[in-house]
Formats: sequence, C-alpha cells, structure tokens
Amino acid sequence: MAAAKRVLIYGGKGALGAVCVQSFKAKNFWVCSIDLSPNESADANIIVTELNDWEKQDEQVQQRLAEVLQDEKLDGIFCIAGGWAGGNAASKAFIKNSNLMWKQSVWSSCISASLASSHLKQGGVLQLTGAVPALAGTAGMIGYGMAKAAVHQLTKSLAADNGGLPKNAVIATILPVTLDTPMNRKFMPDADQTTWTPLEYVATMFTEWSENINRPASGSLLKLITKDGNTALECVEK
Repeated sequence: MAAAKRVLIYGGKGALGAVCVQSFKAKNFWVCSIDLSPNESADANIIVTELNDWEKQDEQVQQRLAEVLQDEKLDGIFCIAGGWAGGNAASKAFIKNSNLMWKQSVWSSCISASLASSHLKQGGVLQLTGAVPALAGTAGMIGYGMAKAAVHQLTKSLAADNGGLPKNAVIATILPVTLDTPMNRKFMPDADQTTWTPLEYVATMFTEWSENINRPASGSLLKLITKDGNTALECVEK
C-alpha cells in the first residue's frame, strides 16, 4: 500500500484553512495544521504561541514540525495565514497595523519557505498568499499592501536557481481579490458576491497541485478572478 501523501497548512484553522484540511482529508492525505488553535480534523497540530518574536516563532514551529514528521517529507506546504487592516500614513494605527500585517503575512510566509527548504520533498509544492491590490499602491491600507508585496517578491526569489527550495520544487502564490468567507459575508452583506472566489475552488486547486495536476510554473503570481460565480486563474506577468 502506497504511503499517504503529506501536506502542511499554515493557517489551518481559519475559514479557508478549514476547507483545505477537509479537502485534503477527503483525498486521504495526512494533514498537519499550524495555527493559534487546533483543527480537530487534522492529523497533527502545531499551536503557535510565540507571537511577538519572529525568530522564536520560527524556532517553535521548526522544532515541533521536526518532532511530528520524524524523517518523513511533505508533498506540499500551503501558507494561507494572513489578515487585513487598513490605514494610511496619517492613521493613528498606521505603525500598529503595518506591524500586524507583517507578522500575519510575511512572518508566516518566510517560516513556510524555511520549512520547505528542510521538509519538502524534491518536486514538492510551496504555496504562499499575496493579493491583487498589492500589485499597485494601496493608499487606504498601506501596511497590508506592503506585506503582500513582500510576499510577491519572496515568491520570485524562491523560484530562482539559488532560492533554497528542494530540487524541482514549485513555488506559486495566489492573489485573491475577495474570498467567500463567513466574515466577508457578515461585514459586506450588500457586495456582489458573484465576484467572490469560493473556498472550495481554492482547496481543490491545492489538492491538485499536491498531486502534480495543473501545477503552475514556479514563481507564478496567480490572480483568482471570479465573475458571475465562475473562477479562473490569471498569471501576472512581471
């Protein structure tokens, strides 16, 4: 009997993360979730408690994952941790929100990349999460835009020959516009939800990538464009 494929989901307790865990489990993957609280459906959980020191958070996650995996390798690492906060340079919360955005998006993305360098199989897949607005200026949400733009740059660096990922590994970053999450439905009840990307679409795409199906080229920044309820990928040319 073939060994189960293994994946790691950074942010496995959030709205998208929970759907991804269920999708992978339905395909008989072994799943490890990293988040602030456990996902009961996952096979293993790493609970992040180091929230104020980047190096300590990395050390905590690295040590725990090594214990969980032993000598096993991962077929995929999916980093969907993140959040949103607004504000321009005149906002009283500008520095506070920018710091939060960096922690939520850049810390998790860099730690995921570091984990991939050690624990991803050759030919495995690493996914990060950027954002369409961060392709241009984001005056009303500067901290968010900066953090997501940093993830875009990280993607290109990791895809380079000396980026540090295992041989033939693929790094791809999704750029959502709006995901169809319960929180978005709550706070934007009057928005055009036919332009929101279903979580199931994203989860199915990730399972396919883990099985080497419809994988994008390494270094791809992929817009998730949903119109009239139909979603398509649009690769950003840099």
